[in-house]
Amino acid sequence: MIEPPLDNPSQEPEATRREPATDPYRPTALLKTVVAQGTFIAALLFYLGAMYTSTFYAYFHISLSTLGLGFGELVTQSLHLLKLEVLVAAGLIVLVVAAPSLRSRTRSPGGAEPRVTAKAEAVAARLSVPVVVVGLVLLALWTEIQPYGWIAPLVIAAGLLLSQCRDSRGRKPVGFRRRALPVFAAGVFLFWTLTQVTVQSAERDAESRARHVTEWTGVMVLSSRPLAFPSGTVTKEVLPGSVLHRYRYTGLRLLLERDGRYYVVPRGWNVHKDAMYVIRESETTWIALTPGTQPRGSGQPVLRDGSPPLAHTFPQVSGSGPFCRTARPLGWGPGT
Repeated sequence: MIEPPLDNPSQEPEATRREPATDPYRPTALLKTVVAQGTFIAALLFYLGAMYTSTFYAYFHISLSTLGLGFGELVTQSLHLLKLEVLVAAGLIVLVVAAPSLRSRTRSPGGAEPRVTAKAEAVAARLSVPVVVVGLVLLALWTEIQPYGWIAPLVIAAGLLLSQCRDSRGRKPVGFRRRALPVFAAGVFLFWTLTQVTVQSAERDAESRARHVTEWTGVMVLSSRPLAFPSGTVTKEVLPGSVLHRYRYTGLRLLLERDGRYYVVPRGWNVHKDAMYVIRESETTWIALTPGTQPRGSGQPVLRDGSPPLAHTFPQVSGSGPFCRTARPLGWGPGT
């Protein structure tokens, strides 16, 4: 017997109206995934770069807001975090997160999971609570384990991620309390770990930079009027004749340059008690850059401030502008 067609399409059986599931490998779905992950990574790099740069220059009493750095520059500064501890932490995180996909690939064609893999995952699930407890103990000893305090939130995050493994019966955590909440808490602790590593790396790099002031790029200032530099550490020379820029100052070192503003300090500068000078180049003030103190035995003569003679430092000044600069490139970042 042939059934008559249904007048209302909504009365069709549910099996015939069921839409196929979205294929994660479709171009549109793949593009959305890439864009979402790329946006998250860019935002994370921006945050880490801003934290690193702010902490680094705060050591020299310079505010990040005065530098006027853009998004790309701050993202680039996050590359200073490519160090051993960060790579180790990232490797552990990737290993824990990628464990489920590795487990699915090791299954036999019949769907059975190898006994070794199942036992390893069950052991990891049982270790989640002890690992979290160890992390809490390290957190209580925060002041005692410095400068490795970032290990405490990292261990707690690892323990929370291990709790997502299957137990001995093959059951996977489900629900808000057993799955969503631990994963969210692990993300918070990982974010805290990255922040602590960023701050400590910036402070360590700033302290190292401040201990080698004489190795910074040298600065020579030519001015048409006298400038108020300390006479004990900065050499002042009055050039003879009727030249426009009669006053020459040497013995300065460059911390950074931004938008024509040069942040300079005298040789022998102490970050905790000495002043930093900001020089803006103009028609009446020219800035020349020289190498820092040369290593002994290099065979190159040096001046009283540790820089090479003028004939060797400035073979030519390119360009027709009024600002005297050498051909040596100048970067503003902490590595310059």
